Amino acid sequence: MGTPIYSSFKPLEVIEHPLLAKGLLIEDGGGRSVLCAVDWCELCNETYDVFRARMAEAAGTIPARVAVQTVHQHTAPMADAEAIRILAASPNPPPYPAASTVEDALTRLVTAVKEATGRMQLFDRFGHGQARVERVASNRRVPIGAGKVGFRASSCRDPEFIAKPEGLIDPFVKTITFARGGAAIARVHYYATHPQSFYGDPRASYDFVGMARERLQEEERVFQIYFTGCAGDIAAGKYNDASPEARQGLFERLHAGMAASAAATEYRPASDMLWRSTSLRLASRDDAGFVSADLQSAMQNTAAAHSVRLGAAMALAWRSRVERPIELTAFQLGNVWAVHLPGEPMIDFQFYAQQQQPDACVAVAGYGDCGPAYICLDKAFGEGGYEPGAAHVPAGSEAVFRAAIRALMAT
Repeated sequence: MGTPIYSSFKPLEVIEHPLLAKGLLIEDGGGRSVLCAVDWCELCNETYDVFRARMAEAAGTIPARVAVQTVHQHTAPMADAEAIRILAASPNPPPYPAASTVEDALTRLVTAVKEATGRMQLFDRFGHGQARVERVASNRRVPIGAGKVGFRASSCRDPEFIAKPEGLIDPFVKTITFARGGAAIARVHYYATHPQSFYGDPRASYDFVGMARERLQEEERVFQIYFTGCAGDIAAGKYNDASPEARQGLFERLHAGMAASAAATEYRPASDMLWRSTSLRLASRDDAGFVSADLQSAMQNTAAAHSVRLGAAMALAWRSRVERPIELTAFQLGNVWAVHLPGEPMIDFQFYAQQQQPDACVAVAGYGDCGPAYICLDKAFGEGGYEPGAAHVPAGSEAVFRAAIRALMAT
C-alpha cells in the first residue's frame, strides 16, 4: 500500500484483487520450460531479462526456455529499472515505485517456481479448443477519412465512435489444456484485447480478464492461466463506457467465451514439446520527439504530466539497450503452437503468426519484453492515431518483426 501505481500515479489505496503471477513448469525430454503470465502492466528491458534469468535458475533451465508475459492491466505496476534510474536522476522526479517493490515480488515468484519443481504432475494428454467471444474486443483505430484514423480507447463515450464497426479483431479465445486421463490439470487461454475497463483509480485490480479467469478456475476447479494476445490496437471501447455495469458485461461475456473454449477442447495423446526461440533486434526512433535531446527535455519538464515524464524515461531506457536483442519464444505440441511475442504488437501480427502454420492451432501472446512499446504496421505511421505516437521503434520495424516470426515458426 502507498506505492505509486500505474496508470493513476497515485499511492495505492485499495487492493480490489491480488495481482497474480500464474504459470506452468513443463518438463519433457528436451528439458524444463516455464510459461508465466503476470498481472502487471509491463516488464521492460533489464527488468524483463532479470525476471527470466532468475525464474530460469529457479526452474533448473535456461532463460531461452522461459516465456514470461504481462497481462497488461492498467491498474498494476509497470516495471522498468533502467527507466526508473533515468527518471530518478531528473529534477523533482514524479512518484515512482521503489526498486524493493519489484524485487520483493520477484523473490516471491522465484520461490514459487522453486516449489513447483517438487510438485510436478504427469500429463498424458493435451488438447486445444476455441470459441468466439461476443461484444468484448474492438479495434482502437477507427477510420475518420482522408486515410487517417481516430482513437477508440478502452473506454469510450463518443456515440459516433461507439456506433462504428468493431473493425479488425481476432474474435476467438484459444485454450490449450494439459490433462491426465480424463481430467484437465491446467488450461492456458489466449485472447487479444487491452484488458482494462477503467483508468486513473489508485487501486490494484486484475480487471475483467482476471475476473473471468478466476471465476472459471473456481467453477472447474482446474488451474487457469490467461495471456493477452497481440492487442496493441485492440480494446473494449465499443462496449465499455467505464461504468461498473459495462465492466460486469465484459467479464461475463469473456468468461462465457473462455468456458465455451474449454468445453470445445479436443484431446490427443501427449507428445514431446518442442521449444523454440529466436532473437530480434529493433531500432530506436530518430524522428522529432524521440531523439535523446527531445526525450531528456520532456522528462526534465517538471510541469509536464507524470505520464509524459515516465514515457520519456522509458523511451530513453529503450535507446540505452537497443543493441541487446529481444528473444521470441514458442512451443509446439503436435499441431498446437503457442507463440510469445514482445511489446504491444498490432493484431495483424497475430494473424501473421497463425498464417505460418495454417493447419495448426496457433495461440499468440504479446507483452513479453515491453521495451519496444507498440510494434506497428508501417502504414500506421501515416494514418496517425495513438499507437505510432507511443511506439519506441520506427517505421520499418514491421518487416523485421515478421521475419523473426517466420524464423521462430519455420519447420
